[in-house]
Amino acid sequence: MAKRIYEVWKGNNIFFFGGRLIFGPDARSLLVTLLLIIGPVAVFCVFVARHLRHEFSSYNAGYAIMIVAIVFTIHVLVLLLLTSARDPGIVPRNSHPPEEEFCYDNSASVEIGERQTPSLQFPRSKEVMVNGLPVRVKYCDTCMLYRPPRCSHCSICNNCVERFDHHCPWVGQCIGLRNYRFFFCFVSSAALLCIYVFAMSALYIKVLMDDYHGTVWKAMKESPPSVVLMSYCFISLWFVGGLTGFHLYLIGTNQTTYENFRYRADNRINVYDRCCLNNFLEVFCTKVKPSKNNFLAFVQEEPQRPPLPTTRDAEPVDTGEDRRMKVEDDLDIGGDLLKISQRHNIEDIEADIRSRGTDVPHHNSSERDSVFGSDRRVPIMQSDVRHSSWGRRSGSWEIGSEGTYATPKEAYQ
Repeated sequence: MAKRIYEVWKGNNIFFFGGRLIFGPDARSLLVTLLLIIGPVAVFCVFVARHLRHEFSSYNAGYAIMIVAIVFTIHVLVLLLLTSARDPGIVPRNSHPPEEEFCYDNSASVEIGERQTPSLQFPRSKEVMVNGLPVRVKYCDTCMLYRPPRCSHCSICNNCVERFDHHCPWVGQCIGLRNYRFFFCFVSSAALLCIYVFAMSALYIKVLMDDYHGTVWKAMKESPPSVVLMSYCFISLWFVGGLTGFHLYLIGTNQTTYENFRYRADNRINVYDRCCLNNFLEVFCTKVKPSKNNFLAFVQEEPQRPPLPTTRDAEPVDTGEDRRMKVEDDLDIGGDLLKISQRHNIEDIEADIRSRGTDVPHHNSSERDSVFGSDRRVPIMQSDVRHSSWGRRSGSWEIGSEGTYATPKEAYQ
């Protein structure tokens, strides 16, 4: 039976509801985040908002305090779910490297027998143009693809994510192109929720002071949960509030957390910055791109593909004809001597030698007789012809007893 893509997914993601929800491998940390949000709000509704219902007589405004807290909390939880349970912008990995990018590097050769063959190389990076400026993109060995600009491989989720910002353990998901907007809204909404709970708890302390005509210490003793909530919200605001301010700066300059941390000291030109207003419009007013992965689709078997070329296969076939072509210039004398050996009379031979001028050294008569005494052709082996270089070596040529040519040095031996 055919399996669906989410069932054979090679990343470290966790899927729920038949692949409809995708989480990171640390999705359990999401339970801690839920507890940190729902717990304080529940304490607020029970020990603070409930006592403030009758403090505002006009239009039952006291009930609105609890309703606002509950609705705002639901809003934050929905944003959290949209951030952590959706595809952040995962680039589908390839099943094989892009063959059109293979090249042969002659500088890094591999010895096969007695020959040097070029080794198969793969460019680790290449340049693409972004807004008229070159940007270098790297090759991902895991996903077997060239990462798009601003894309990075998350070592936790084991996926390449477009416009990778960071991996957030509090939401259990990568923050990328498709969920960055929801992540920022979640963080900023959580900061506003902290401010709201802190303000309402402080208001309740003020009400207790007025009711008992006492000091702030007496009011705090009357409602310890209010003090705990104020302390909790104050500490939490340093984190979510500071994170909100930092991401406001990143959005205004069109950066990601990854780019800011890695390239801060390089003083690089930000090719993505399109002025503050356009940067905000790009994040909040553009349509979210559809996912490149259909996790519910069935896995389709790929057709058989020919094997990749190896160094031995990539080397051109060295046939006998090609070898003769390679040394043709060096074998002119071999061909000439072969023609000479086929002549039947000494007059034609001497005429041919005289026509060559001074480039051909003279042989004595005994040597000519030994050469031309036979009418049969003298075989010339390929291995012997390789050693000949007419016009490049000094000295005369000799005919060996086996019918092969030898250099002067070999002849005297």
